[in-house]
Amino acid sequence: MAEGDLHIRNGVVVHADELQEQFIRASGPGGQNVNKVATAVQLRFNAALARGLPERVREQALKLAGSRATKDGEIVIEAGRFRTQEQNRADARDRLAELLTRASEPPPKPRKKTRPTRSSIERRLKAKAGRSTVKKMRGKVDSD
Repeated sequence: MAEGDLHIRNGVVVHADELQEQFIRASGPGGQNVNKVATAVQLRFNAALARGLPERVREQALKLAGSRATKDGEIVIEAGRFRTQEQNRADARDRLAELLTRASEPPPKPRKKTRPTRSSIERRLKAKAGRSTVKKMRGKVDSD
């Protein structure tokens, strides 16, 4: 494993040469610093061509990426929260790792349909009958 590789879990690895970083000017507040210094990072990861991702993880990652995924299967993450390139770089890598961690989780087991038990049906009907009598008693009082 090379320096800069992202180790996700269960053998899922993003190699450093599969990541492209481009530093851009950040938006938002910051005055002169934000206008002069390119501290925000745009991290690009081509999931479609990644050799360290199993097929299921690749498909799930592109689905989870949503609008951050391009038609070509590339995931683009922009990080500009911090004032330094290094912090934004680490933030972008952490966000990519978190996305791939969620994508590598096993899918939830499908729910098996179950029928309510006889006693639970009886309890429900008895409660309905009780509510019905309470509501019937709320009627107008006869004044004889």
